[in-house]
Amino acid sequence: MDGNCAYGAELKPGARAPARYAAGAVRSRGRRFAEPDCPTRSPFQRDRDRILHSTAFRRLIHKTQVFVFHEGDHYRTRLTHSLEVAQIARTISRQLRLDEDLAEALALAHDLGHPPFGHAGERALDRLMGAFGGFDHNAQSLRVVTALERKYLAFDGLNLTWETLEGLAKHNGPIVEEMHAPVRKVIRALESWQSLEPARWASGEAQAAALADDIAYVSHDIDDGLRAGLLTLDGLRDAPLAGSIVAALPRAEAPGLRSRLTYEVTRRMITLLIQDMVQESRARLAALAPGSPDDIRAAGEAVVAFSSGMTSDLKALKDVLMQRVYRSRKVMDVMDDAEAVIARLFARYLSDPVVLPDTWRVAQEGLAERARARVIADFVAGMTDRYAIDQHRLLFDATPELR
Repeated sequence: MDGNCAYGAELKPGARAPARYAAGAVRSRGRRFAEPDCPTRSPFQRDRDRILHSTAFRRLIHKTQVFVFHEGDHYRTRLTHSLEVAQIARTISRQLRLDEDLAEALALAHDLGHPPFGHAGERALDRLMGAFGGFDHNAQSLRVVTALERKYLAFDGLNLTWETLEGLAKHNGPIVEEMHAPVRKVIRALESWQSLEPARWASGEAQAAALADDIAYVSHDIDDGLRAGLLTLDGLRDAPLAGSIVAALPRAEAPGLRSRLTYEVTRRMITLLIQDMVQESRARLAALAPGSPDDIRAAGEAVVAFSSGMTSDLKALKDVLMQRVYRSRKVMDVMDDAEAVIARLFARYLSDPVVLPDTWRVAQEGLAERARARVIADFVAGMTDRYAIDQHRLLFDATPELR
Protein backbone atom coordinates (compact mmCIF):
# COMPACT_ATOMS: atom_id res chain seq x y z
CA MET A 1 0.00 0.00 0.00
CA ASP A 2 1.20 3.57 -0.66
CA GLY A 3 -0.10 6.86 0.65
CA ASN A 4 -2.83 6.91 3.27
CA CYS A 5 -5.57 5.04 1.43
CA ALA A 6 -6.07 1.26 1.42
CA TYR A 7 -6.51 0.83 -2.34
CA GLY A 8 -9.23 3.47 -2.30
CA ALA A 9 -11.28 2.18 0.64
CA GLU A 10 -10.53 5.27 2.71
CA LEU A 11 -11.11 7.85 -0.02
CA LYS A 12 -13.81 10.39 0.69
CA PRO A 13 -16.63 10.60 -1.92
CA GLY A 14 -15.27 12.28 -5.05
CA ALA A 15 -11.67 12.29 -3.82
CA ARG A 16 -8.80 11.33 -6.15
CA ALA A 17 -5.52 9.75 -5.09
CA PRO A 18 -3.84 7.89 -7.99
CA ALA A 19 -1.57 5.16 -6.68
CA ARG A 20 1.92 3.99 -7.69
CA TYR A 21 0.28 1.19 -9.68
CA ALA A 22 -1.83 3.61 -11.76
CA ALA A 23 -0.70 3.83 -15.39
CA GLY A 24 -0.09 7.57 -15.08
CA ALA A 25 2.32 7.10 -12.19
CA VAL A 26 5.16 6.33 -14.61
CA ARG A 27 6.14 7.86 -17.93
CA SER A 28 4.19 6.57 -20.92
CA ARG A 29 6.04 4.18 -23.21
CA GLY A 30 5.32 6.69 -25.95
CA ARG A 31 3.75 6.90 -29.39
CA ARG A 32 4.69 5.10 -32.57
CA PHE A 33 5.43 8.43 -34.27
CA ALA A 34 7.29 10.85 -32.00
CA GLU A 35 5.43 14.04 -31.14
CA PRO A 36 6.13 16.88 -28.69
CA ASP A 37 4.29 16.53 -25.38
CA CYS A 38 1.07 18.53 -25.03
CA PRO A 39 1.58 21.46 -22.61
CA THR A 40 -1.95 21.24 -21.15
CA ARG A 41 -2.90 17.54 -21.15
CA SER A 42 -1.47 14.23 -20.02
CA PRO A 43 -0.75 11.67 -22.75
CA PHE A 44 -3.94 9.79 -21.86
CA GLN A 45 -6.08 12.93 -21.89
CA ARG A 46 -4.69 13.64 -25.33
CA ASP A 47 -5.60 10.11 -26.46
CA ARG A 48 -9.12 10.57 -25.11
CA ASP A 49 -9.54 13.82 -27.02
CA ARG A 50 -8.25 12.31 -30.27
CA ILE A 51 -10.77 9.49 -29.91
CA LEU A 52 -13.62 11.92 -29.18
CA HIS A 53 -12.79 13.97 -32.27
CA SER A 54 -12.41 10.97 -34.58
CA THR A 55 -14.79 10.31 -37.44
CA ALA A 56 -15.30 6.74 -36.26
CA PHE A 57 -16.51 7.95 -32.85
CA ARG A 58 -19.08 10.32 -34.35
CA ARG A 59 -20.43 7.53 -36.53
CA LEU A 60 -21.30 5.48 -33.45
CA ILE A 61 -24.39 7.66 -32.96
CA HIS A 62 -26.06 5.83 -35.85
CA LYS A 63 -24.73 2.32 -35.22
CA THR A 64 -26.93 -0.34 -33.64
CA GLN A 65 -26.46 -1.64 -30.12
CA VAL A 66 -29.43 -4.06 -30.09
CA PHE A 67 -32.24 -2.16 -31.79
CA VAL A 68 -31.61 -0.37 -35.11
CA PHE A 69 -31.53 3.43 -34.96
CA HIS A 70 -35.04 4.17 -36.25
CA GLU A 71 -36.92 1.76 -33.95
CA GLY A 72 -37.14 4.36 -31.17
CA ASP A 73 -35.42 7.49 -29.94
CA HIS A 74 -34.64 6.10 -26.49
CA TYR A 75 -32.85 2.85 -27.37
CA ARG A 76 -29.10 2.77 -26.93
CA THR A 77 -26.75 3.24 -29.84
CA ARG A 78 -23.05 2.38 -29.94
CA LEU A 79 -22.35 6.00 -29.03
CA THR A 80 -24.57 6.16 -25.94
CA HIS A 81 -23.26 2.75 -24.90
CA SER A 82 -19.67 3.97 -25.16
CA LEU A 83 -20.47 7.06 -23.08
CA GLU A 84 -22.07 4.89 -20.39
CA VAL A 85 -19.05 2.58 -20.37
CA ALA A 86 -16.76 5.61 -19.98
CA GLN A 87 -18.71 6.92 -16.99
CA ILE A 88 -18.63 3.54 -15.25
CA ALA A 89 -14.93 3.04 -16.06
CA ARG A 90 -14.07 6.42 -14.52
CA THR A 91 -16.04 5.59 -11.37
CA ILE A 92 -14.29 2.24 -10.95
CA SER A 93 -10.85 3.72 -11.65
CA ARG A 94 -11.27 6.49 -9.11
CA GLN A 95 -12.40 4.00 -6.49
CA LEU A 96 -9.35 1.81 -7.16
CA ARG A 97 -6.87 4.70 -7.43
CA LEU A 98 -6.19 4.07 -11.12
CA ASP A 99 -5.75 6.58 -13.95
CA GLU A 100 -9.24 7.73 -14.89
CA ASP A 101 -8.17 9.33 -18.16
CA LEU A 102 -6.68 6.13 -19.58
CA ALA A 103 -9.75 4.14 -18.51
CA GLU A 104 -12.00 6.71 -20.15
CA ALA A 105 -10.01 6.71 -23.39
CA LEU A 106 -10.22 2.92 -23.59
CA ALA A 107 -13.95 2.92 -22.87
CA LEU A 108 -14.64 5.50 -25.57
CA ALA A 109 -12.54 3.64 -28.16
CA HIS A 110 -13.49 0.02 -27.48
CA ASP A 111 -16.31 -0.11 -30.08
CA LEU A 112 -14.84 2.09 -32.82
CA GLY A 113 -14.48 -0.96 -35.07
CA HIS A 114 -18.08 -2.17 -34.79
CA PRO A 115 -19.82 -2.38 -38.18
CA PRO A 116 -23.43 -1.27 -38.75
CA PHE A 117 -26.28 -3.35 -37.29
CA GLY A 118 -24.39 -4.51 -34.20
CA HIS A 119 -23.33 -8.13 -33.94
CA ALA A 120 -25.42 -9.01 -37.01
CA GLY A 121 -23.13 -6.84 -39.11
CA GLU A 122 -20.09 -8.42 -37.51
CA ARG A 123 -21.39 -11.95 -38.17
CA ALA A 124 -22.04 -11.08 -41.80
CA LEU A 125 -18.61 -9.53 -42.37
CA ASP A 126 -16.81 -12.37 -40.60
CA ARG A 127 -18.60 -14.89 -42.81
CA LEU A 128 -17.92 -12.88 -45.98
CA MET A 129 -14.28 -12.41 -45.03
CA GLY A 130 -13.83 -16.07 -44.11
CA ALA A 131 -11.54 -16.72 -47.07
CA PHE A 132 -9.66 -13.45 -46.56
CA GLY A 133 -8.70 -13.52 -42.87
CA GLY A 134 -12.06 -13.00 -41.17
CA PHE A 135 -13.45 -9.97 -39.37
CA ASP A 136 -13.34 -9.12 -35.66
CA HIS A 137 -14.57 -5.82 -34.22
CA ASN A 138 -11.80 -5.63 -31.60
CA ALA A 139 -9.16 -6.03 -34.29
CA GLN A 140 -11.04 -3.49 -36.39
CA SER A 141 -10.96 -0.96 -33.53
CA LEU A 142 -7.17 -1.26 -33.57
CA ARG A 143 -7.15 -0.82 -37.36
CA VAL A 144 -9.21 2.34 -36.97
CA VAL A 145 -6.86 3.98 -34.48
CA THR A 146 -3.61 2.79 -36.11
CA ALA A 147 -4.43 3.20 -39.81
CA LEU A 148 -7.96 4.03 -40.95
CA GLU A 149 -8.47 7.43 -39.31
CA ARG A 150 -6.73 9.89 -41.61
CA LYS A 151 -6.69 13.36 -40.11
CA TYR A 152 -3.05 14.17 -39.41
CA LEU A 153 -0.39 15.29 -41.85
CA ALA A 154 2.41 13.25 -40.28
CA PHE A 155 0.77 9.84 -39.88
CA ASP A 156 -2.26 7.63 -40.47
CA GLY A 157 -4.39 6.67 -37.47
CA LEU A 158 -4.54 8.59 -34.19
CA ASN A 159 -0.99 7.81 -32.99
CA LEU A 160 -2.21 6.81 -29.54
CA THR A 161 0.05 5.91 -26.65
CA TRP A 162 1.39 2.40 -26.12
CA GLU A 163 -0.83 2.07 -23.03
CA THR A 164 -4.04 2.85 -24.93
CA LEU A 165 -3.13 0.50 -27.78
CA GLU A 166 -2.29 -2.23 -25.26
CA GLY A 167 -5.66 -1.80 -23.53
CA LEU A 168 -7.59 -1.95 -26.80
CA ALA A 169 -5.71 -5.04 -27.96
CA LYS A 170 -6.33 -6.83 -24.66
CA HIS A 171 -9.98 -5.87 -24.20
CA ASN A 172 -10.75 -9.56 -23.71
CA GLY A 173 -7.59 -10.37 -21.76
CA PRO A 174 -4.12 -11.57 -22.79
CA ILE A 175 -3.79 -12.40 -26.47
CA VAL A 176 -2.94 -16.08 -26.26
CA GLU A 177 -5.92 -18.01 -27.60
CA GLU A 178 -6.83 -18.80 -31.18
CA MET A 179 -9.91 -16.61 -30.84
CA HIS A 180 -7.54 -13.63 -30.61
CA ALA A 181 -5.85 -14.40 -33.93
CA PRO A 182 -7.37 -11.35 -35.73
CA VAL A 183 -6.00 -9.03 -33.03
CA ARG A 184 -2.57 -10.69 -33.24
CA LYS A 185 -2.46 -9.96 -36.97
CA VAL A 186 -3.07 -6.27 -36.39
CA ILE A 187 -0.55 -5.83 -33.57
CA ARG A 188 2.09 -7.67 -35.57
CA ALA A 189 2.46 -4.49 -37.62
CA LEU A 190 3.46 -2.65 -34.44
CA GLU A 191 6.26 -5.06 -33.53
CA SER A 192 8.87 -3.05 -35.42
CA TRP A 193 8.06 -0.16 -33.05
CA GLN A 194 7.60 -2.07 -29.79
CA SER A 195 5.70 -5.12 -28.59
CA LEU A 196 2.32 -4.82 -26.89
CA GLU A 197 3.39 -7.82 -24.80
CA PRO A 198 0.39 -9.89 -25.88
CA ALA A 199 0.78 -12.73 -23.36
CA ARG A 200 0.68 -10.41 -20.34
CA TRP A 201 -2.37 -8.87 -18.71
CA ALA A 202 -3.20 -5.28 -19.57
CA SER A 203 -3.13 -2.37 -17.13
CA GLY A 204 -5.61 -2.08 -14.30
CA GLU A 205 -7.28 0.71 -16.26
CA ALA A 206 -7.83 -1.58 -19.26
CA GLN A 207 -9.27 -4.27 -17.01
CA ALA A 208 -11.63 -1.71 -15.44
CA ALA A 209 -12.80 -0.48 -18.86
CA ALA A 210 -13.45 -4.04 -20.07
CA LEU A 211 -15.65 -4.88 -17.09
CA ALA A 212 -17.36 -1.50 -17.30
CA ASP A 213 -18.42 -2.65 -20.78
CA ASP A 214 -20.08 -5.72 -19.24
CA ILE A 215 -21.85 -3.64 -16.59
CA ALA A 216 -23.13 -1.12 -19.11
CA TYR A 217 -24.43 -3.48 -21.75
CA VAL A 218 -26.12 -5.92 -19.38
CA SER A 219 -27.91 -3.17 -17.47
CA HIS A 220 -28.97 -1.13 -20.47
CA ASP A 221 -30.00 -4.15 -22.51
CA ILE A 222 -32.43 -4.95 -19.68
CA ASP A 223 -33.69 -1.36 -19.90
CA ASP A 224 -34.05 -1.55 -23.69
CA GLY A 225 -35.62 -5.02 -23.47
CA LEU A 226 -38.25 -3.71 -21.05
CA ARG A 227 -38.97 -0.72 -23.29
CA ALA A 228 -39.34 -3.02 -26.31
CA GLY A 229 -41.73 -5.35 -24.48
CA LEU A 230 -39.36 -8.30 -24.78
CA LEU A 231 -38.94 -8.36 -21.01
CA THR A 232 -41.36 -7.57 -18.20
CA LEU A 233 -40.66 -6.63 -14.61
CA ASP A 234 -42.66 -9.63 -13.38
CA GLY A 235 -40.82 -11.87 -15.84
CA LEU A 236 -37.48 -10.76 -14.40
CA ARG A 237 -38.38 -11.93 -10.90
CA ASP A 238 -36.89 -15.34 -11.66
CA ALA A 239 -33.79 -13.93 -13.36
CA PRO A 240 -30.41 -14.10 -11.62
CA LEU A 241 -29.12 -10.80 -10.22
CA ALA A 242 -32.06 -8.76 -11.56
CA GLY A 243 -34.65 -10.90 -9.76
CA SER A 244 -33.73 -9.81 -6.25
CA ILE A 245 -33.75 -6.16 -7.33
CA VAL A 246 -37.21 -6.44 -8.90
CA ALA A 247 -38.54 -8.31 -5.88
CA ALA A 248 -37.57 -5.40 -3.62
CA LEU A 249 -39.59 -2.90 -5.69
CA PRO A 250 -43.34 -2.16 -5.54
CA ARG A 251 -45.63 -3.56 -8.24
CA ALA A 252 -46.13 -1.26 -11.24
CA GLU A 253 -49.78 -0.36 -10.82
CA ALA A 254 -49.95 3.45 -10.77
CA PRO A 255 -49.84 5.26 -14.16
CA GLY A 256 -46.31 6.28 -15.07
CA LEU A 257 -44.72 4.12 -12.38
CA ARG A 258 -43.47 1.42 -14.76
CA SER A 259 -40.88 3.68 -16.43
CA ARG A 260 -39.58 4.75 -13.01
CA LEU A 261 -39.31 1.15 -11.89
CA THR A 262 -37.48 0.24 -15.09
CA TYR A 263 -34.88 2.89 -14.37
CA GLU A 264 -34.67 1.81 -10.74
CA VAL A 265 -33.78 -1.75 -11.79
CA THR A 266 -30.92 -0.62 -14.03
CA ARG A 267 -29.70 1.98 -11.52
CA ARG A 268 -29.54 -0.52 -8.67
CA MET A 269 -27.95 -3.15 -10.87
CA ILE A 270 -25.14 -0.83 -11.94
CA THR A 271 -24.51 0.13 -8.31
CA LEU A 272 -24.49 -3.50 -7.19
CA LEU A 273 -22.08 -4.59 -9.91
CA ILE A 274 -19.69 -1.71 -9.30
CA GLN A 275 -19.68 -2.30 -5.54
CA ASP A 276 -18.92 -6.00 -6.01
CA MET A 277 -16.11 -5.31 -8.46
CA VAL A 278 -14.52 -2.63 -6.30
CA GLN A 279 -14.62 -4.84 -3.20
CA GLU A 280 -13.17 -7.86 -5.00
CA SER A 281 -10.52 -5.78 -6.77
CA ARG A 282 -9.38 -4.12 -3.55
CA ALA A 283 -8.88 -7.56 -2.02
CA ARG A 284 -6.84 -8.65 -5.05
CA LEU A 285 -4.78 -5.47 -4.93
CA ALA A 286 -4.09 -6.00 -1.23
CA ALA A 287 -2.91 -9.55 -1.92
CA LEU A 288 -0.67 -8.43 -4.79
CA ALA A 289 0.55 -5.17 -3.21
CA PRO A 290 1.64 -3.72 -6.58
CA GLY A 291 4.24 -0.99 -6.57
CA SER A 292 3.99 -0.12 -10.25
CA PRO A 293 1.68 -0.57 -13.28
CA ASP A 294 3.88 -3.42 -14.51
CA ASP A 295 3.21 -5.38 -11.31
CA ILE A 296 -0.45 -5.56 -12.37
CA ARG A 297 0.54 -6.65 -15.89
CA ALA A 298 2.73 -9.41 -14.47
CA ALA A 299 0.18 -10.64 -11.91
CA GLY A 300 -0.72 -13.76 -13.89
CA GLU A 301 -4.45 -13.17 -13.41
CA ALA A 302 -6.94 -10.34 -13.52
CA VAL A 303 -6.55 -7.86 -10.69
CA VAL A 304 -9.75 -5.94 -11.46
CA ALA A 305 -12.55 -8.50 -11.32
CA PHE A 306 -15.97 -9.48 -10.04
CA SER A 307 -16.30 -11.92 -7.17
CA SER A 308 -16.82 -15.57 -8.19
CA GLY A 309 -20.47 -15.42 -7.11
CA MET A 310 -21.16 -12.27 -9.11
CA THR A 311 -19.34 -13.71 -12.12
CA SER A 312 -21.69 -16.72 -12.06
CA ASP A 313 -24.79 -14.56 -11.61
CA LEU A 314 -23.73 -12.23 -14.41
CA LYS A 315 -23.14 -15.12 -16.80
CA ALA A 316 -26.56 -16.56 -15.98
CA LEU A 317 -28.19 -13.17 -16.55
CA LYS A 318 -26.45 -12.86 -19.93
CA ASP A 319 -27.94 -16.26 -20.83
CA VAL A 320 -31.41 -14.93 -19.98
CA LEU A 321 -30.83 -11.88 -22.18
CA MET A 322 -29.58 -14.10 -24.98
CA GLN A 323 -32.78 -16.15 -24.99
CA ARG A 324 -35.33 -13.43 -24.28
CA VAL A 325 -33.83 -10.43 -26.09
CA TYR A 326 -31.00 -11.10 -28.53
CA ARG A 327 -32.59 -14.27 -29.95
CA SER A 328 -36.17 -13.03 -29.76
CA ARG A 329 -38.10 -13.21 -32.98
CA LYS A 330 -38.47 -9.41 -33.07
CA VAL A 331 -34.72 -8.86 -32.95
CA MET A 332 -33.69 -11.84 -35.06
CA ASP A 333 -36.03 -11.00 -37.95
CA VAL A 334 -34.54 -7.52 -38.21
CA MET A 335 -30.99 -8.78 -37.84
CA ASP A 336 -31.45 -11.47 -40.49
CA ASP A 337 -32.46 -8.73 -42.91
CA ALA A 338 -29.54 -6.58 -41.73
CA GLU A 339 -27.06 -9.40 -42.44
CA ALA A 340 -28.52 -9.70 -45.92
CA VAL A 341 -28.00 -5.96 -46.52
CA ILE A 342 -24.33 -6.23 -45.49
CA ALA A 343 -23.81 -9.37 -47.58
CA ARG A 344 -25.27 -7.84 -50.73
CA LEU A 345 -23.29 -4.62 -50.35
CA PHE A 346 -20.01 -6.46 -49.81
CA ALA A 347 -20.58 -8.81 -52.77
CA ARG A 348 -21.49 -5.92 -55.06
CA TYR A 349 -18.44 -3.84 -54.12
CA LEU A 350 -16.15 -6.85 -54.57
CA SER A 351 -17.54 -7.78 -57.97
CA ASP A 352 -18.18 -4.25 -59.27
CA PRO A 353 -15.75 -1.82 -57.58
CA VAL A 354 -16.72 0.99 -59.93
CA VAL A 355 -19.73 1.65 -57.66
CA LEU A 356 -17.44 2.39 -54.70
CA PRO A 357 -16.90 6.04 -53.70
CA ASP A 358 -13.83 7.45 -55.44
CA THR A 359 -11.48 7.31 -52.44
CA TRP A 360 -12.27 3.67 -51.72
CA ARG A 361 -12.27 2.68 -55.39
CA VAL A 362 -8.76 4.09 -55.80
CA ALA A 363 -7.61 2.43 -52.54
CA GLN A 364 -8.43 -1.07 -53.82
CA GLU A 365 -7.18 -0.68 -57.39
CA GLY A 366 -4.35 -3.02 -58.33
CA LEU A 367 -4.53 -5.07 -55.13
CA ALA A 368 -4.77 -8.85 -54.90
CA GLU A 369 -8.23 -10.17 -54.08
CA ARG A 370 -7.45 -10.71 -50.37
CA ALA A 371 -6.25 -7.13 -49.93
CA ARG A 372 -9.15 -5.79 -51.99
CA ALA A 373 -11.60 -7.65 -49.78
CA ARG A 374 -10.02 -6.08 -46.66
CA VAL A 375 -10.38 -2.58 -48.11
CA ILE A 376 -14.03 -3.26 -48.87
CA ALA A 377 -14.59 -4.68 -45.38
CA ASP A 378 -13.04 -1.50 -43.95
CA PHE A 379 -15.46 0.59 -46.00
CA VAL A 380 -18.53 -1.41 -45.02
CA ALA A 381 -17.51 -1.63 -41.36
CA GLY A 382 -17.23 2.14 -41.20
CA MET A 383 -20.80 2.68 -42.39
CA THR A 384 -23.58 3.79 -40.09
CA ASP A 385 -26.86 1.86 -40.18
CA ARG A 386 -28.62 4.52 -42.22
CA TYR A 387 -25.73 4.95 -44.67
CA ALA A 388 -25.71 1.20 -45.31
CA ILE A 389 -29.46 1.28 -45.93
CA ASP A 390 -29.11 4.29 -48.25
CA GLN A 391 -26.32 2.58 -50.22
CA HIS A 392 -28.41 -0.57 -50.53
CA ARG A 393 -31.34 1.46 -51.87
CA LEU A 394 -29.01 3.11 -54.37
CA LEU A 395 -27.62 -0.19 -55.68
CA PHE A 396 -30.58 -2.58 -55.46
CA ASP A 397 -34.24 -2.55 -56.42
CA ALA A 398 -35.61 -3.57 -53.02
CA THR A 399 -34.36 -2.86 -49.47
CA PRO A 400 -35.74 -4.37 -46.24
CA GLU A 401 -37.46 -1.99 -43.84
CA LEU A 402 -35.51 -3.39 -40.86
CA ARG A 403 -38.39 -2.95 -38.41
